Amino acid sequence: MTSPTARLSRSLRRPPEDGGRETRQDRPEGFNRKLIAPMLLGSVLNPVNSSMIAVALIPIGTAFGTPPSQTAWLVSALYLATAVGQPVVGRLVDTYGPRRLYLIGTSLVGIAGLLGALAPSLGFLIAARVLLGFGTSAAYPASMHLTRSEARRTGGDSPAGVLTALAIANQTVAVIGPTLGGLLIGAGGWRTMFTVNIPLSLACLVLGTLRLPRHPAPDREQTSATGRVDLAGMALFAAMLVSLMLFLMSPRLARWYLPVLAAVATTGFAVRELRVPEPFIDLRVLGGNGPMLATFVRQLLSYTAAYAFMYGFTPWLEEGRGLNASVAGLVLLPLSLSALLVSGATGRRSEIRGKLVAGGLFQIAACAALLLVDSGSSLWLLVAVGVLMGIPQGLNGLANQNALYHQADPARIGSAAGLLRTFMYLGAMTASAATAAFFGEGARTGGLHRLALFMLAGAVLLLAVTLLDRSLHRVGLVTARARA
Repeated sequence: MTSPTARLSRSLRRPPEDGGRETRQDRPEGFNRKLIAPMLLGSVLNPVNSSMIAVALIPIGTAFGTPPSQTAWLVSALYLATAVGQPVVGRLVDTYGPRRLYLIGTSLVGIAGLLGALAPSLGFLIAARVLLGFGTSAAYPASMHLTRSEARRTGGDSPAGVLTALAIANQTVAVIGPTLGGLLIGAGGWRTMFTVNIPLSLACLVLGTLRLPRHPAPDREQTSATGRVDLAGMALFAAMLVSLMLFLMSPRLARWYLPVLAAVATTGFAVRELRVPEPFIDLRVLGGNGPMLATFVRQLLSYTAAYAFMYGFTPWLEEGRGLNASVAGLVLLPLSLSALLVSGATGRRSEIRGKLVAGGLFQIAACAALLLVDSGSSLWLLVAVGVLMGIPQGLNGLANQNALYHQADPARIGSAAGLLRTFMYLGAMTASAATAAFFGEGARTGGLHRLALFMLAGAVLLLAVTLLDRSLHRVGLVTARARA
């Protein structure tokens, strides 16, 4: 199989087949805009549910009489389910098409919302979050699959507007989630955060049924990717991630067996995937695709800082600074606005490396600024720190998504998009473990500053990985040429 890096290089050298005489009138009609609404609405279900919960942990703990160490499972359960579910569902999307998986997934979101709203105990609520994680795993891989399919149909290589819209929607909803969660809690209590999934699910089902293609056009590139589903590979992958994440959620010596289990599952997974003709994740291609691996690492580092800020700064605002949940959510609102403005202003620019360099620099600045806050800091300073952190969130996620779009094998774009989300949630789990370690005695200012130093180290590493990745320049040239 030809590597994506080689395809990128050839695309820079290969002249148009018609000698450059093709005009816009000769090309098929543009991107099917009917697909945009279900794509955007479905893809935001995961980030909104993963971020709203940040301001609800304390109210839920009070309602059930449970400590923060137990309510933290509400965060971890969704991340665990999503990290496993995204690449698995993405592979199924590549195999069976996006419509079926989209409708099944969004149906599960509505069921999980109803179960969460009626939950009689914390354990029941955690189970609802697991179901919610699996349900929200379908829409984003389906959206990336549809974007790639439409690009092939129209003859365009990079539907920049659609990719930008997806990134803006996901980034903005992720950072506006705490604000929305605070408003919902203020209006009707923490259960409203689960109830809101019911109308969202119904809207996705209606839009998906009416607008998503029922029978996608045959694709020769996907012929090799539509064979038997590698269930054993998926099971080993799940065992590897679950054991690793369970250890990250509470890393201590008494849980030594979890990393051992992760190592055994990893070995079995590697052996399996290298031997079967149609693997769940083709490690031979992935291992030879250095640029895509670098994108996964950048995704991990970017979201480690982003989620550490969300799950560290937010409880500190409530406990260390003394704000209530609604006010804490409003303090974070400018963060979402800055992310939205940055993504909108830079989304159509083909330069990916420049965005990532700028994102790394701003992430370093935001982490350093976090060291300046304390329990007596003014609201204006707290808002300014949030605005500064919103800038890299508006740059990094969009740039990594666009890079992956060009680096991944088109026949496996769904599973590649799912893996990108998996690394995003690996970052979230790393952030969760760090937050638990630094806030062992509560969300105090000293713990926040130690968390900021941890985030700062990751931001420096993110910038270094970006500067060392020369392939990003080639991706930018391909995108610029396609638009020209």
